[in-house]
Amino acid sequence: MNDAQAPGLTFPCRFPVKAMGRDDGEFPGIVSGLIRRHLTDEAALDVRTRPSRNGRFVSVTVTIEAHNRAQLEAIYTGLKAHPRVLMVL
Repeated sequence: MNDAQAPGLTFPCRFPVKAMGRDDGEFPGIVSGLIRRHLTDEAALDVRTRPSRNGRFVSVTVTIEAHNRAQLEAIYTGLKAHPRVLMVL
């Protein structure tokens, strides 16, 4: 396996990135901005949100065109480092 490939993935590919945080109305924009930093083009992001049952939290799924494993690792590292992101999948 070369460095550009991850197990089970063939790049480029559509890839959903999910992050969870407090539902304050700003969280989806924060997640989108963090992910956009690692994209090479200005393609529109496919962003979906889902509130928790009690409405305090929200999950944000952003589907991107991933080009390699290093790009995905950078996205996840950036999300995990942000204080507003409680969990990433």
